[in-house]
Amino acid sequence: MGPRQQAYFRAKLLNWKDSILRESQGTLHQLQVDSLREPDVTDRASSETDWSIELRTRDRQRKLISKIDAALRRIDEGEYGYCEVTGEPISLARLEARPVATMTVEAQERHERQEKISRDD
Repeated sequence: MGPRQQAYFRAKLLNWKDSILRESQGTLHQLQVDSLREPDVTDRASSETDWSIELRTRDRQRKLISKIDAALRRIDEGEYGYCEVTGEPISLARLEARPVATMTVEAQERHERQEKISRDD
């Protein structure tokens, strides 16, 4: 992967991370402003469910940020774009679709099949 492609993916990853952080700041602000003191029990339950879903989403995004940081480290170390299992280049189309990908499609499919087999045992 050339320097121009690395710069492109670095910018894409940094923008993605920035977007996630802005969204989480908005959620934090909303949590501080909104009150869950709904007078109606049904309304309160609905609000609590909504916040639970929102917080679960934020937790998934927190994990995604660590994957983005790992991808940025791989760019710095010159390992970005190469499969961690086979060492083969990951296709640009896959990286465009999933910039945090660490495996080729084939290696990922093998990994998922193995995971499924071990879960079924």
